[in-house]
Amino acid sequence: MTSGVGHKVARLLGIQLQPKDPYHHVNDPRETAHFNTDQTFVEESPRVDDFFLKLVPSGPQVWRYLVSLFPFLSWIGYYNLQWLAGDLVAGITIGAVVVPQGMAYARLANLDVQFGLYSSFMGVLVYWFFATSKDITIGPVAVMSQLTGAVVTDMAAVLPDVPGHVIASALALLAGAVVVSIGLIRCGWIVDIISLTSLSAFMTGSAICIAVGQVPSLMGLSGFSTRDPTYLVFINILKHLNTASMDAAMGLSALAMLYLIRGVCMWIGTHYPKHQKLAFFISTLRVVFVIVLYTLISYLVNRSLPRGTARFKILFDVPRGFQNAAVPVINTSIVSNLMGYLPATVVVLLIEHIAISKSFGRVNNYRINPSQEMVAIGITNMLGPFLGGYAATGSFSRTAIKSKAGVRTPFAGVITAFVVLLAIYALPAVFYYIPNASLSAVIIHAVGDLITPPNTIYQFWLVSPFEVLIFFVGVFVTIFSSIENGIYTTVLLSAAMLLFRILRSKGRFLGRVKVQSMLGNRVIGNDRQQPVPGYGTFTGSQEAPTRNIFLPITHADGSNPEIELDNPYPGIFIYRFAEGFSYPNAGSSLEHLVEHIFAHTRRTNLSHFDRPGDRPWNEPGPSRKDMKAAAAAGVDAGIMGVDVSLPTLKAVILDFSSVNHVDITSVQQLIDVRNQLDRYASPDIVDWHIACINNRWAKRALAAAGFGYPTVVPDGPHRRWRSIFSVAEIGGSHSAAAAAEVEVNEKEIARSRRQTAADVEVGNKQQKQQQHHHRGPNDPKKVGTGGSESVPRKPTVTFEHAVLSLHQKRMSLGPELHSGRTVVAPVHGINRPLFHVDLTSALQSAIANVEGRYEGLEEHH
Repeated sequence: MTSGVGHKVARLLGIQLQPKDPYHHVNDPRETAHFNTDQTFVEESPRVDDFFLKLVPSGPQVWRYLVSLFPFLSWIGYYNLQWLAGDLVAGITIGAVVVPQGMAYARLANLDVQFGLYSSFMGVLVYWFFATSKDITIGPVAVMSQLTGAVVTDMAAVLPDVPGHVIASALALLAGAVVVSIGLIRCGWIVDIISLTSLSAFMTGSAICIAVGQVPSLMGLSGFSTRDPTYLVFINILKHLNTASMDAAMGLSALAMLYLIRGVCMWIGTHYPKHQKLAFFISTLRVVFVIVLYTLISYLVNRSLPRGTARFKILFDVPRGFQNAAVPVINTSIVSNLMGYLPATVVVLLIEHIAISKSFGRVNNYRINPSQEMVAIGITNMLGPFLGGYAATGSFSRTAIKSKAGVRTPFAGVITAFVVLLAIYALPAVFYYIPNASLSAVIIHAVGDLITPPNTIYQFWLVSPFEVLIFFVGVFVTIFSSIENGIYTTVLLSAAMLLFRILRSKGRFLGRVKVQSMLGNRVIGNDRQQPVPGYGTFTGSQEAPTRNIFLPITHADGSNPEIELDNPYPGIFIYRFAEGFSYPNAGSSLEHLVEHIFAHTRRTNLSHFDRPGDRPWNEPGPSRKDMKAAAAAGVDAGIMGVDVSLPTLKAVILDFSSVNHVDITSVQQLIDVRNQLDRYASPDIVDWHIACINNRWAKRALAAAGFGYPTVVPDGPHRRWRSIFSVAEIGGSHSAAAAAEVEVNEKEIARSRRQTAADVEVGNKQQKQQQHHHRGPNDPKKVGTGGSESVPRKPTVTFEHAVLSLHQKRMSLGPELHSGRTVVAPVHGINRPLFHVDLTSALQSAIANVEGRYEGLEEHH
């Protein structure tokens, strides 16, 4: 649509188009006389089509996206033997750990132990193709297994004809599809809505639930359900302690041995640093050692009994190979019944994995891509069900072991997969004698590390006491209800706390104070040998170097209350928004602004109302008695009850340093407040200066609302306007002047090099001639540094001396060297003179124009 047609349509629809340059007086020569034409900067507003065009990826961006889906391509070509050695050690170690853990977690999921091995195999095999973390180990984990077990139990009542492993595989496939979709559209940032408080409460509550739920199996208790809420399970444990069987001996002793081995290894590592590596590997393999030991004990105790019987509960027959490999069963009945469990499953899959991967990425100094990690998790869970696996995600304990074992690349997962594959095909006969109680001991021992320690909770309290309350609420809800409800509760409470803080946020009024920076007993910038050269605003200052800073007048930021803050100027207020400026908090922020201004100023026109009936009902003014008393005393009744010592409102400076986005609601409320204060200050006009705007779209919105340039009134105040702009040298170190200076420097250095080489050659020739003349050809003393006599050499000029001399020459000339070449330009567009780069320039502009306004009034009168 052409511009002419667009204007006609707008006129037909009654749309008042905004001028392209609302402040057209910037082209007045009197306004821009101090700028050269080539250096005048007029800021253009962003366009909507530009916004959408930026969303369309270019060809190189599409290619980078496709390559990013397979991160192994960036490092596999550099794979070497040293990396392979580290991956072998870590891969075999994790394989030895994941086999017993996988079987234990499968029982937690109400599945046979082989399904845990299937999930472990597919997790470590597939992940390395898509991984951005070398440390993460994908496989069955306690919390996800507990959640899967709850789903399998619930679905058994709804769909009794569907086997439990089919339900578990379908749940993994659906959750994996959701996670892959999130990762492919690169929305990995979505996990950031879950706070650390929610994650800690979720992990702690889940660990307690799992540990309590495993106690009956650990001690051989029976007669009640372990799928009830945790508090009921705990009560039933106390009621049925008399039903404990021989399983308690196998479980409690195994649990005690696990903690004993870890404690001894930690003690050895602390007191004998030379054996720290050996102690680490022994501690890492303690689960393997305990399972092997108790399997041997079980074999010796039960080998004489008939097949399928035992003196305590054992695993019995475990199928060899992938007996349940098949296409997952997905139908409308299964999907419809699983939809209610899908959100919690997706959350559990994501939050633990992403949190662990980020943590170990920071520890080992590499970055992970959360979106790509979602792709890895999703594909793993979509392919796992084809082998009979259930939902798998990152394991904290195995990841920590893998990191300490010296893993070098994600390829270690392939080595772990071979170990698991060996266990699936070669060890089922051994698995027959594994005691169930010992596997429960492994689970309890593993989840014990997931409980948030008291010291961490204390650190939470120091940072944010209210979030500690959210933590305990989440733990209690998990214990007394379910893991899913605990997740939802903590997330909702954290979101409610954030929303409340935004809704009730109030900005702060700022005062000005001059400060100095000191290093020891010296003021930085007060001498030629500056301790911190080249920074700050001290260069070239002949006086004591100071700078203006702006602090809350209430000292609510914790600054020294004995420091007296200067009022910027009578009738000028500086207001800083606290939590952004958008529709949730615009009302409370601006109400606080208006209340403070009304409390610290007075109306410009005290005789604003000619008759009592003209006053508004909520501002009735002085009583009749007071008006009569004022008339008798010859005093204007308008000043009755008014503190005439208060200044009138002249300007408002808004600090947008914490604002990145404004919306229609916030801008409209700002317009309403501007109109309200204009009526309050009538017949004067309140100037609105805005500093530190960080977003071009925020500038566009404010400019469309009439901010950013002086208000035009009939008497033309813009003609008295004093435009104050912040300027800077064009280009900086990349400017044309800097390039010319570099060229001159290079020529000077090259000339110095040539002169240095010539001087050295001449000096050497003169030295040889003088030595030959004094000693003769047969003199035993050699020419050089070894002789006892020395011949004075001509001083030479080194390259470093030449550079230093050039630098000193340039510095000695001072600013005069560059004064003819320095070109400055405004930092912000001169078409928005009320948008400022910082508070100092905003305050300077406000004061200058308030004073200029009074000078104009005096000239007028």
